[in-house]
Amino acid sequence: MRFSHLHEINEICRQESKAISTLMIEEQSRETDTPAQDVISQMADYYEVMKEAVRRGQTEDTVSRSGLTGGDGKRVADYLRSGETCSGEASALAMAYALSVSEVNASMGRIVATPTAGSCGVIPGVFISAQERFGWPDEHMVRGLFTAGAIGYVIANNSFISGAEGGCQAEIGSAIGMAAGAMVELRGGTPEQAVHAVGLALKNTLGLICDPVAGLVEIPCIVRNGLGAVTALAAADMALAGVRSAIPSDEVIDVMLEVGSAMPVKHRETAKGGLAQTPTGRRMTESLAGSRKAEPGDKR
Repeated sequence: MRFSHLHEINEICRQESKAISTLMIEEQSRETDTPAQDVISQMADYYEVMKEAVRRGQTEDTVSRSGLTGGDGKRVADYLRSGETCSGEASALAMAYALSVSEVNASMGRIVATPTAGSCGVIPGVFISAQERFGWPDEHMVRGLFTAGAIGYVIANNSFISGAEGGCQAEIGSAIGMAAGAMVELRGGTPEQAVHAVGLALKNTLGLICDPVAGLVEIPCIVRNGLGAVTALAAADMALAGVRSAIPSDEVIDVMLEVGSAMPVKHRETAKGGLAQTPTGRRMTESLAGSRKAEPGDKR
């Protein structure tokens, strides 16, 4: 890649008068020695998977194998249809779709890791709800995925995208930043505005721990996907309005690395701290452990 930082992406796009998505398509094609159209076609396939995950989450049973989660995406969609919401129609729909995709993941369905399975709902929630609202064609959305990919590439190579390494800020936080920056481009914003959106988004998730109850990607992961989609929309709106990240976005990514490296191990996907170790979290874990022992075929 010709870039390793967000400011470099912005500078290349400024000098060459191109969108971030165009730059990323060119770089991906060159790096993999694959025709650009084939690169785009592969991303289009990924977008189809995302749309199917939203559809499944909204229309089919998404109760997880643990029984701990499922159906919240439908509940939020039903609530949205019932009347005025607190957060507004756009935010509520993005939230509903993000929850649905994350529930499909928890129920062993097919998703696209964006950038991880634990944060798989944020980008589909933002993208597909926005596509329905603005009437954008799939081709436009696919270009947005390349923008998100360029942002994710920078974050992954300068900080973390793994909860085990850097806490949930690395998973949900990265997904929010990717979705926010991409949404800016989808809405006609400049590369500079997209870069500011990333910083605005990431600053709001610094220090977010990874504390999955019973070690499963369900509680609180699914809810964080839903709320993450709303945060991404808010960060995009701020950037499009002209709000700038006072701390440059690349420096915010550096801080994510600093904070994640200092985070206690018990708050990095081990289920040894945080919500996983609340009294209720422990009871859930113990109940699941007991049910597993009592499964059919047990020789006791």
